[in-house]
Amino acid sequence: MKKYTYKARDKANSQVVESMVQADSESGAAKVLIQQGLMPLSIKEFDESGSFLKRFSGRITNKDKIVFMRQLATLIGAGLPLAQSMRTVVEQTQNKQMQQVIEEIIADIEGGHTLSDSFAKHPQVFDKIVLALVAAGEASGTLDDALKRVSAQKEKDAAMMGKIRGAMVYPAIVMLVILAVMIFMLVAVVPQVAGLYKDMHKALPFLTQIMIAAADFIINFWYIVIIVLAIAAYFTAQYFRTDNGIKVKDTVKLNIPMFKGMFRKLYMARFTRTGQTLLATGVAMLDMLRISSEGTNNVIVAKSIDRAADKVKGGKALSVALLSEDYILPMVPQMIKIGEQSGKIDEMMGKTAQVFEDELDEEIKAISTSIEPILMVFLAVFAGGMVGAILFPIYSLVGNIK
Repeated sequence: MKKYTYKARDKANSQVVESMVQADSESGAAKVLIQQGLMPLSIKEFDESGSFLKRFSGRITNKDKIVFMRQLATLIGAGLPLAQSMRTVVEQTQNKQMQQVIEEIIADIEGGHTLSDSFAKHPQVFDKIVLALVAAGEASGTLDDALKRVSAQKEKDAAMMGKIRGAMVYPAIVMLVILAVMIFMLVAVVPQVAGLYKDMHKALPFLTQIMIAAADFIINFWYIVIIVLAIAAYFTAQYFRTDNGIKVKDTVKLNIPMFKGMFRKLYMARFTRTGQTLLATGVAMLDMLRISSEGTNNVIVAKSIDRAADKVKGGKALSVALLSEDYILPMVPQMIKIGEQSGKIDEMMGKTAQVFEDELDEEIKAISTSIEPILMVFLAVFAGGMVGAILFPIYSLVGNIK
C-alpha cells in the first residue's frame, strides 16, 4: 500500500480537506475518497525521503506526544468523531514529523483500522503503555479517559526525569571545568616550566616530567587524541546499545554510591504509577505486569517484575510474588497487600507512586546539597596537585639560585 496526500472538497459542507490516504494506486486513492463523500481536487504520492538534518531538527519530543494526546482526549470527550478530532489536532500541531504521523493515523482510521492498531504502526512515538491504555479505552468506550490517563502518566514521568537530569547538571559542569583547567595547564603553563629548566640545565621532578610528556603529546598529536576519544565514545555508545551493555548500565544505576537510592525510587515510582494507570483502565493483571516491567526502562528491575508475574500466573498473590524479588523496595509489596485486602490495588499503587515521587524529590535535593562540597574538595585537590607540580620546581630553582 502506498501513501497519498490529497486535497478534496467535502460534498456535505463544501469545505476543502487536506490529509493522507493509503491505496494501491492514485486511482485507488481517488475511489477511497469518493466512497468517503469527498471530491478529489489533487492527489500526490507521499515522499517519505528527507534530509537527516531536517528529520533531526523536527524530531518528536515527549511534549509533542503529551499535547497531542491531551488535545485528542478533549475533542473526543466533547463528542466529535475520531477522524474529525484527529484532523482538528493535526491543524494545531506545529511539529512537521508529528503532523506526518497523525496524517498516517488518519489514513489508517479512514481505512477501517482501530486507533490502537494505527498507533501500533508508529512504535517510535507510541510505546506499549500507550497502546495498552488506548486498546482498553476503545474496548470499554472510555477512550478519552484513557488518553487523559496516559498523558498524565507521561507528564509525571517527564517531570521526574527532568529533576534527575537537573541534579546531574552540576557534577557534569564541574567535571568539564576540571578537564578545561587540566588542558590549559598542560598546554599553556607546563611547557614554560620545561623551557625554564632546560635553559638552566636542571633535572625536572618526576611528576613534572609526566605532565610535560603529556603536554608534548597533546600539543604534537592533538589530532590523534581527538580521533581516539571519538572512536572510544562511538564504541562505548554502541556497546551500551547491546544487550550486555544495557544490562551493565542498568546494574550500575542500581548500585552506584550516592545515586542508587534515587534510581531505585525512580523505577519503583514508574512501576507503581504505570500499574495504577493500567489497572484503572481495565487492563488484566498479567498484562499490567508485562507492560509495567518494560515501562521501568531498566532490564534488571524488569526481570524482577517478570519473575513476579510468573509467580502470579502460578497462583500466588502479587504482594507475595514481589516480596522476594531483588530491587523491589519493601513498601511496594506492603502497599499492594493492603490493596489486595481492600480490593483497590490500583489505588494503593497510585498512593505508593506518590510516596516514591515525593521521596525522590527529597533525595534529589539531598544529593544536590551533599555533592557540592564533595566536588569542591575534589576540584581543590586536583587543581592543587596541578599547581603544586608546576610551582614546586620553580621554587626549587629559586632556591638553587639563592
